Amino acid sequence: MIVFEFKAKGRDSQYQAIDEAIRTYKFVRNSCLRYWMDNEKVGKYDLNKYCRVLAKQYPFADKLNSQARQSAAECAWSAISRFYDNCKKRCDPAPSHGALRNAHQERKYLEKNARSVEYKSSGWKLSENRKAITFTDKNGIGKLKLKGTYDLNFYQLKDIKRVRLVRRADGYYVQFAISVDVRIETEPTGKAIGLDVGIKYFLADSDCNTIENPQFYRRSEKQLNRANRRKSKKYIRGAKPQSKNYHKARCRYTRKHLRV
Repeated sequence: MIVFEFKAKGRDSQYQAIDEAIRTYKFVRNSCLRYWMDNEKVGKYDLNKYCRVLAKQYPFADKLNSQARQSAAECAWSAISRFYDNCKKRCDPAPSHGALRNAHQERKYLEKNARSVEYKSSGWKLSENRKAITFTDKNGIGKLKLKGTYDLNFYQLKDIKRVRLVRRADGYYVQFAISVDVRIETEPTGKAIGLDVGIKYFLADSDCNTIENPQFYRRSEKQLNRANRRKSKKYIRGAKPQSKNYHKARCRYTRKHLRV
């Protein structure tokens, strides 16, 4: 499985539609987590069935593609299974209060930091030249141009298993998960070498060759601190929502972190 990423180009109304789809995706996933916490003996397929109930109950959830809702339920189930695996590794006979508290913390973290929506084999359509993608669900995202260096013409449409819309500080991206077997043919040289990764040197080998640590964060620390101070000066305690100047400063601060 390989993942190709493209920058998505569209209008402001399309970006707002993407934000709405991401919020709906998060709502379905968090609702599935709450359904599992409030009921006993809930399995993976029960969460998939619960997506249909949410679509009938909430009109905005019905706008999202059905397979995207199932993907949100699968994301919730992966978090649940990871929670059970962590409990088994600690050899706990039953989830303790601390484990349940960690589950609540993970749910809050996903609710705050998840900024993507994932489609499966439906809900999207590529153009003939593979330079644009059209999302066909009821959210109204429409056609987005793809900016990138990868060429999707080498792969069949049936090989594209997932399409993901990701929101970052510097814009929106489209990711394609393609099912291919990547094989790298190598010839053994008969030589062995030892590698060590450290703080003083980024990499050192047994032949006394070293690579200096690039120190990206240290070089950009002054700019990050300056941007953080400008952001903090525009923050007004108790004000909801914050001003537009604060959000602009916050976006500038996050873009600098992306460069690091």
